[in-house]
Parts: sequence; C-alpha cells; structure tokens
Amino acid sequence: MSTGRESNGSVPAPPILDVSNVTHRFDDVVALDRVSICAQQGEFLTILGQSGSGKTTLLRIISGLETPTEVERLAIAGQDVTDVSAADRNCTTVFQHYALFPHMSVGENVAYGLKVRGIAADERRRRAQEALALVRLADKYDRRVHQLSGGERQRVALARALVTRPAILLLDEPLGALDEKLRLDMQVELLDLHKKLGMTFVYITHSQEEALTMSDRVVLMRGGHIVQEGLPRALFDRPANRFVADFMGVENIFEGDLAATQDGQAVVSVGSHQLAGAWCGQQPPSVGQKAIVGIRAERVRLDANGSAAASGTNRIPCRPASTIYKGKYLDQSLETDFGTVKARIWDSDIDLSQIDGLWWAERDCMVMPGSPEETGG
Repeated sequence: MSTGRESNGSVPAPPILDVSNVTHRFDDVVALDRVSICAQQGEFLTILGQSGSGKTTLLRIISGLETPTEVERLAIAGQDVTDVSAADRNCTTVFQHYALFPHMSVGENVAYGLKVRGIAADERRRRAQEALALVRLADKYDRRVHQLSGGERQRVALARALVTRPAILLLDEPLGALDEKLRLDMQVELLDLHKKLGMTFVYITHSQEEALTMSDRVVLMRGGHIVQEGLPRALFDRPANRFVADFMGVENIFEGDLAATQDGQAVVSVGSHQLAGAWCGQQPPSVGQKAIVGIRAERVRLDANGSAAASGTNRIPCRPASTIYKGKYLDQSLETDFGTVKARIWDSDIDLSQIDGLWWAERDCMVMPGSPEETGG
C-alpha cells in the first residue's frame, strides 16, 4: 500500500485518511475484503472500478454512511472515526445526482450544513457567498435550483460540500450525470478548485479517462480488492495484469509463453514471433510461464512496400482489414498470422493498400503474467 507523499523527503507525513483492513459484507456477498488505503494532505486520490467493485461501499464507509463489518483502523486527520457519526466526521460528500433541496434557494442549499451546525445567519450567508464565488456562481445566491443548468447544479453541490471546510472532500461519481462536453469542462474546474484549496479529494469513478486526467494517484478495484495502485501513468503504461490492461483500454492483447527475461525486459513467443517489452507483473517473471503481451493501438507503427520482409523483434507482416472512421483518426484492423492487431492512424492521407508490415518499440510494449491467479480474473 502506498503511503503517499513525504513532508521532507525522508519522513513520511501522517496520512489525512487512513483506512486499514476494512471488510464489509451484505449478507453472503463480500463487498470489501481487507482493503487498506490512505491519502495525504492535498492529494487527489481516485478510486477507480466498474460497478460492483466496492469503490462506492468504501466511500460510504469513509463518510460514515455505512458501518463496516470489520475494520482495523479508520482515521481522518489523525482522529479515529470508527464509531463517529457521519455528521460529526471531518469530511463531506458530493453525489452524482446533486441531492439539492428544490424548495430552497441556491444560497440556502449551500448554507444548510452551517445552519445544522448552529452558525449564525449573517455568518452563514457570508460563508455561502464565499463558497459560491469559489465555484464561479457568486451571482446565483438567490436563484432557485430549477433555474440552473446541470453543470451549475453540480457546482452548487460542490459549494455546499466546501462551505463547512472539511478535511476531506469525497466525490461519488460527481460528473456521471453530465453530457460529454460539460463533463470535460467540469474536470478542468475540479482540478483548478483542488489546486486553489489544497484540500484532499477522494474521487470515485468508473471512468479511466477521469482517473488519468485528474488524479495524483489511482487505486483500481475489482471484486472488493485492490488490483493495482499508483501514479496514473503507471496504470496506463504498465498494467500489472490482463484485467488492468483491459480496464485501462489496451486494445491489443496476445497470449504466449515467456521465452527470456533480462533487466526488467521480457521476450514472449507468440505464434512464430518473438515479441519483447517491459515486464509489468507484480511478481518476478519465470521463463516458460504463460505471459500476455499488450500494445496500445496508437503505439502501433505501419510499414509499406516490402517492409514485411524485414525480420526482427516486434516486426510483423500484415494486411489491412476493416477501417473505422473516428473523425480525428482512423481505427485500422490489420490481420497477422497470430490474430488481428488494431492501429490508430492520424494521417488521413495514408495509402492503406501499400501497408504490408507493422511494428512497435519495445519501450511501448507491456508484458504481463498469464497465470490465472495473476491476471485479475
């Protein structure tokens, strides 16, 4: 488990969120199985996973909305909150569907948490206006919720969560209800807000794009377990197993046998070809074991006019098959003697009829374990 950032380069700073060995069951279903995570002050931590992975259950346990079946430690800002109610925890949650009160004005929605805490009316209004200014809605204080767009409602929900000045902001798929352009715009706004506040964000999503765009660190979950965590680039370029590679959108995955290893590099026999790349598994590789080779479509290079005769590692004869137009680029399928390879083509003027070979650089190639216990499935 990563311990996050360090305060002076040698002594780890105490985590602002510390969850150790939490297990949660719904009747016979194990939603979380001894999961441990932490987050440092000011970190943007994303918990990523498909539906049913346990990510939202974990968030609800952190917020106090769910009581875990078992937990070794659950602390926020150094305080053990295992038995502390949700209202008394130093964190707030932003939900996907806003959960705003339709009968209240925007300002009243934002100030509601302060009202519950007994803050005086003048102070509530001042702090609510400050929070609305943070999310660029300073002129909306007296508006009704139904008069706002979806993006504005989401920003009101953010302001309401921020107005109580929590140690941690929990965000449960907050962009899931927005259309694509607005969702992309809100990613930028969330990043700007995080940078401005220096607050710890714990963000739940099923979108690998959101995780890659916004996070300092990503925790990928499956079936109540953490399957890989680390920097976004690590999960994108060095997935630890087939499940991670699939989830992170690796288009080309081929099975073979590990033929050789040296200094972190691995060679895999796939059909009659030798494919080489960086070993990404969490355990040391062993020659002869089953292995998986992954390469992203945008990293596949194409050759023409007799280049198929060139032999060498990661160089493969091919012939063009189907083409899918995607506007900015083409998704091109290429048939080889061990299966179909997908390439992403940005040059619209390329003459596909001349393509007879493909290749990729070893540094772009991922080699993962192929044994069932290590593939994530």
